[in-house]
Amino acid sequence: MRYLHTMIRISDVEQSLDFFCNKLGMREMRRTESEQGRFTLIFLAAPGDRRRAAEETAPLIELTYNWDPEAYSGGRNFGHLAFEVDDIYATCQSLQDNGVTINRPPRDGRMAFVKSPDGISIELLQKGNALPASEPWASMTNTGSW
Repeated sequence: MRYLHTMIRISDVEQSLDFFCNKLGMREMRRTESEQGRFTLIFLAAPGDRRRAAEETAPLIELTYNWDPEAYSGGRNFGHLAFEVDDIYATCQSLQDNGVTINRPPRDGRMAFVKSPDGISIELLQKGNALPASEPWASMTNTGSW
């Protein structure tokens, strides 16, 4: 068995691609549109997984956009997506500078949570050992849910 992808439903393609590609640094690997099924599937890979995703078509995130409007709630119900990052503080600072709320700051130098535009929880984990506690992160409180 091998991991292929995680599917999440989205309500706005451009807003979601801005978040996942422009802010998190993912890249669109392929896209499928089904006029008969009235949906678009967009497959994304994280920077460190691009070569493997191109060769093996995994691991990926599948963004599913249903053409007929539908309200999605409770994005946290399925759990969360997790990404390993080289520098948790730099990643969180970049996201914050780009208007993303850090719901659970990396107070421990190891873990943070943000949410996608559709309320999907995204866990960011420091690669290797936790970084030493650093301000302003060490003093930050949680914002909203994660």
